[in-house]
Parts: sequence; structure tokens; C-alpha cells
Amino acid sequence: MNEIEIITTASLGDTSYLLVSGDEAALVDPQRDSWALMESCTSRGVRIRYALETHVHNDYVSGALEVRAATGATVAGPARAPYAFDHLPLAENDEIAVGDVIVRAMETPGHTVEHTSYLVFEDSQPVPTAVFTGGSLLVGSAGRTDLSGDDHTEELARAQFRSLRRLSLLPDATRVLPTHGAGSSCAAGPVSQDRTTTVGAERRTNPALTTQDEEEFISQRLSGPAPYPAYYQYMAPINRFGPGVLGGPPALGPLTPGMAEGMAAGGAQIVDGRDRGTFAAAHVPGSLCDELDDRFASLIGEVVPFGTRMVLVLPEPAEEEAADEAMTQLLRIGYENVAGYLEGGIHAWQSDGRPLRAFGTADVSELAARIAEVRVLDVRPMRPEGGIPGTLGVPLAELPGRLDEIPRDREIWTVCGSGRRAIIAASLLDQAGMPVTAVVSGGVQDLMALI
Repeated sequence: MNEIEIITTASLGDTSYLLVSGDEAALVDPQRDSWALMESCTSRGVRIRYALETHVHNDYVSGALEVRAATGATVAGPARAPYAFDHLPLAENDEIAVGDVIVRAMETPGHTVEHTSYLVFEDSQPVPTAVFTGGSLLVGSAGRTDLSGDDHTEELARAQFRSLRRLSLLPDATRVLPTHGAGSSCAAGPVSQDRTTTVGAERRTNPALTTQDEEEFISQRLSGPAPYPAYYQYMAPINRFGPGVLGGPPALGPLTPGMAEGMAAGGAQIVDGRDRGTFAAAHVPGSLCDELDDRFASLIGEVVPFGTRMVLVLPEPAEEEAADEAMTQLLRIGYENVAGYLEGGIHAWQSDGRPLRAFGTADVSELAARIAEVRVLDVRPMRPEGGIPGTLGVPLAELPGRLDEIPRDREIWTVCGSGRRAIIAASLLDQAGMPVTAVVSGGVQDLMALI
């Protein structure tokens, strides 16, 4: 029996796939924290024969070497990928067997120069039943082509146009199984919430396929792509060289207030994962608020320099559980330098006689009433035309390096699309000693309807 299991990593907007045929399997584009999945395969009597990569990833640390170390699987990937470790290179039409299934390489450059998709042939059928498309054909979109730098964007966009046309020639019923999906910054445009699709459905509705003119397609790809997180620049080099093998999820230990304070004095960044209102009301001086949800690590990657040592303040009372979740997310993007978490959280800090800071919060109606009196800072990633007159716009990812540009003539109110980025921005300004209020309920569109 053959099956393809879908493993979604919501925090990154990515999907891995486990192709199982009989007692053999291939894990496609594995995340670093695939340990539970590997244990599940072992308990089911399924041997993972291959860790199969579609491209050198820019948005997460690959788990391929973890899979190899734990299972003895062969790491296979694009022949044009400059991996610095032993692997099985797969060029156009190269094949591997997984049980009764044949997986055939199909070179589809565009998202990256080495990008390769994989056709799945079952039961000796002459046509593929599925295709792993990685960052090429996505559900409702396609992978962006600017991750290799401006000098290569147009060349890769043209390659992507040709690759998408090749994929569109597959039979209508062929399942399309992309790695990047909703929530991923590797997409060139809006992506459906659906994780998988079919070639026929995409041929009819996907703008990347319905745009038939190559020059129009290139123009779309070159016109103002959305910024991608700063940590992306470190992922491809790590994945080319081969990340260190952890062998399992590392435990994050507790820290006393004195230990946490000492580490902060030595340059560590305190990151507080509690909810925005609780943080604003009382927090460790100099700490950064980033609520522990699915976007926790990706937003860390926007504002905390790669390699920075961190100390976590976590939601109580389930600190250990929260520590595991936070550490897992951080490991996926290569943020390994986490010293531990403040045991007992803010209560322990305060009980130890240490000072706290606070700043104000508001909803959009309060901002609408005071908009003429305050300085509004819009930290959305991209500011659409027709924003609020007089608003200062600085994308959150740029804010740490542009704090000197923020006028201090009046109180600053931070706003975004929902309050999620606004609280992070407010904590950065509070860290710099600026009077600030965070709009934690509602966003710019709500505000525009009120003024």
C-alpha cells in the first residue's frame, strides 16, 4: 500500500511529506525537528530510506542530516546543489525506488538555481500520480525568485516561467505537493490556505500559470517583492555546509533572576513570550515582547540579530511546555544560542526585588480620538498606498536599525495590522527609552475607517 502523509509546520508556512510504500519511506524536505516522525516510522516498522530535498532551503534549517543520523537514510537532492556533505545527487530523469514507487527527478530551476521537483510513479503506471514541487508551483502562486540576490532575479524568474510551464503539462489529476504554502515568505504572492492541489486546478486558476506572456510574468516578479526575514541570509549557507546534528530536542534549563540579569548585562536579549497586555503592564527592563504563538520564531528572525544569546520569559504556569515549543521553533531557523528561561517568570523577578517597566496599550478607537496629538508609527511589513497621512512608516524588520530616525517630540503610538507587530515595536522603543503606547487591538485598516 502506498500513501503520502502531509506534515505541516504552520510557524513557517511549510509542508514536509512522508511517502510510504510497503515498509519503506522517503521524507521530503524534512524539518529539523522530525524526531517524533522518525520514531513513529520505527514503531510502524517503516524504514526511511531517503531524506529528499527539493532545493537548498532559505527559510529553515534542513532536517536531512538529522534523519540520516537517526535512520541511516540516504540524503538525496538536486545535482546542482553545492552541498558540502555526502549525498546522492539527482539530475533530470534520475530515479530512486521507495518500495513499489518510483520517484523521478525533474529539474525546475527558478525559486533557486538548483531547484528540482520529483514525480511520483505508482504501480508501474506511465503517468505520475503526484509531484513534489517544493518552491516551484505553489497552491495559487509560485516560489519567489529573488532569494539569490538582485543580480540573479531576472534570470531565475525566466527559469521559473519555463519550469512552471513544464509542470503545467502534467496530467490534470496529478497531485501538486508544494513545500511552501500560506504563511511562507518564500512565496512570490498570495498563497491559498490549501496545502495541496492538482495540476488541472492550478492551470485554470493560478495567476503564475494563467499569465501566458513571459515578459508580463517577469515584470510581475521584478515589481516590488515583499521583504523576506533577515535570518534568511544565514539559512542557505548553513544548509549547504550541513547543520550540526542535535540527535533530539535539547532541553532548555531554568534560570534564576540573578542569572538572567547577569546574562542580559553581558549582551543577551531577554525575549518575553507572554501575551501583549500582560507584557505591557509589567516586564523586565530591556526585554522584547514576542507572543509565543505560531509566528514566534519567524518574528524573532526579523528583529533579533542571528546568533544573539537569548533568555526567555515564558507564560506561566506551563513554563517547561512553553520552553519546549519556543526552543523547537527557534531551532528550525537556526537560533540555537538560548541560555534558558526565567524560572517563575515575572513573579520571581519581582519577588527578588528587581525593577519592572511598563507602557500603555490602546485599541484603534483610542488612537483615532488622539491621532492629532501623538506620533503614529506604522510597522506593517509593506504599507499599501493610501495610508494614514502624517504616519511614520518603518517595517518592523527595519526598526532596530532605524530607531535614530524616530522623532521624540511626542509620545509614539505603534500600530500594524492586528497588534502583533505593534507590541514588538513598542517593546523596542521602550528598550530605547522612548515613551510609547502600543495599539494592541485592531490595525491600520480599522483605524482608517474611524478617521
